[in-house]
This record gives sequence, structure tokens and C-alpha cells, in this order.
Amino acid sequence: VQLQASGGGLVQAGGSLRLSCAASVRTFSTYVVGWFRQAPGKEREFVAAITGSGDRTDYADSVKGRFTVSRDNAKSTVYLQMNSLKPEDTAVYHCAAVRAFVDFPLSLAARYNYWGQGTLVTVSS
Repeated sequence: VQLQASGGGLVQAGGSLRLSCAASVRTFSTYVVGWFRQAPGKEREFVAAITGSGDRTDYADSVKGRFTVSRDNAKSTVYLQMNSLKPEDTAVYHCAAVRAFVDFPLSLAARYNYWGQGTLVTVSS
């Protein structure tokens, strides 16, 4: 499974961006997809995730109410809509995937076995 994240860029605080994660897999609807980010000098942290059918999502407290994760299984793509961006959202954003048939805590990075290369989001103040 190959994952390609895109959509990053430079935006002013309060602005919006939409990230995309395109997967090269036919059975995309069986994969949980998560978004994680890593800022310079900081550890990687969970941002958001969505189950294969889209019936369950999870968000980090720091992005709840501002970010929305969604997916289009026909296009094998997951999206992360980011609104009201803050300078502290600046990071490299990675998407990750795991084929899953049972529930698990979506925020656990160790459960994901496929990772994309990341896309840089920079929010200026």
C-alpha cells in the first residue's frame, strides 16, 4: 500500500487548508486511515482518524471543532479539512493506514503499518 499526502502549504493564522491522502489499494474501504503530525523538535502526535466505512472518527483535543476528517472510498482518498489554523498547527502532516476488521483506539500510531511521506503545513501569525 502506498500513501501520497498532498495539499500542504503556507497559510495565515485563521485560514484553511485541505489535505488529501491518496492510496494505491483496491480494498481501500477496509483500511483505517489516520493523520499524524510532527513539528520541528517535537514528537509525532495524533491528529485525526477515520474508519474504513467512515462510521467512526477520532480527533486530538487540540483540533476538535477545527479539523474534519472524511473519505471517498471510490477515489481511495481521505481528506483532512483544517479550518481556523493556528501557528501551533505548523508541522509535517503524515497519513497512515492499517487494514482493520475490529475496532481499536484510532490514535495509536503503533497500530498503523503503512505511512505516507508527509506534507508540510506552515501557519504564519
